[in-house]
Amino acid sequence: MQKKRPTISDVAKLAQCSLSTVSLVLNNRGYVSPTVRKRVLTIIKDLSYHPSHSARGLASKTSGNFGFILSDDHFSQAEPFYTRIFLGTEFEARNHSYYILLTTVGPSFNKSKDAPRFLLERNVDGVILAGKVDASLIDYIDALGVPIVLVDYTTQRRKHSSVLIDNISGGQIAVNHLLACDRQEIAFIAGDINHPSIAERYAGYQEALKEHGMTLDPTLVHVAEPALRGVDGANAIHHILDRRKAPSAVFAANDAMAIGCIHYLRQRGINVPEDVAVVGFDDIDMSSHIEIPLTTIRVFKEEMGKLAVLRLVEIIKERTSHVVTTHVPVELIVRRSTPELRQQSIVA
Repeated sequence: MQKKRPTISDVAKLAQCSLSTVSLVLNNRGYVSPTVRKRVLTIIKDLSYHPSHSARGLASKTSGNFGFILSDDHFSQAEPFYTRIFLGTEFEARNHSYYILLTTVGPSFNKSKDAPRFLLERNVDGVILAGKVDASLIDYIDALGVPIVLVDYTTQRRKHSSVLIDNISGGQIAVNHLLACDRQEIAFIAGDINHPSIAERYAGYQEALKEHGMTLDPTLVHVAEPALRGVDGANAIHHILDRRKAPSAVFAANDAMAIGCIHYLRQRGINVPEDVAVVGFDDIDMSSHIEIPLTTIRVFKEEMGKLAVLRLVEIIKERTSHVVTTHVPVELIVRRSTPELRQQSIVA
């Protein structure tokens, strides 16, 4: 028979003290007499007792958990961007003795039926919201008094700390690379243009054209699709080709759309990169493994998750409401979907 794992109650019983006293010793908080502290620590060692997060929380009034929330359509194999951010939070949380509790939510939020269980049970000390979510969910968490850090998203009110991508610089780098490849007609395709990151990438595209004295051609832009899947990249370039001849290059707002675009162009007998060069954004794992590896703007996704955890820890330890916005730089990764130039790696 497997030996029963010792509990905090076993420690308290043998030490002849309360559960809260044991918890104070475990957390090194409050006053416990040297004699009692020594007795508790000796029993903990003898029993090989390892405290659970709930035991630690008796004294600290904390759960030892952070919540990680993102929308259903961002949590998929087709769009693994946020999965990498989640991994970054998981690795960094271990350094601070926190667990990460993951959940997804729909596009709209109703607090009576959609509230994550860890919020209903008050089982998190802070929440990381990744990507675009319903504003009412943010309001709901605010009302609970739970600290929030936004990742790859911000609100107009900008009342929460956030970890963002340097999207504008990334957009400029992508367009400048295509211009360096002697591609003058550069299309832009995107999904949810209301997402701040996508809007900023579009702004970077426009800024780069302006810097080179080029006029924006509306027939080269398609931003009408509501989602960011590969199939939408195919739909977007299809709409552009329906109204004009093929552009010499495409800058896609993310890699999934760029990959969908490449597949569609090849189906139409259009060669990549000889006829149309393609640049994506994000550098998801798939981008280097497709038939024509994708030139893209690399986002340091795990680093974003790490920074979000560090900010939450700082908010909780210092009990601060000061809003901090952190922009993570990006890097151009050149592969075969654009014409070969000399080796280059550009960091914004």
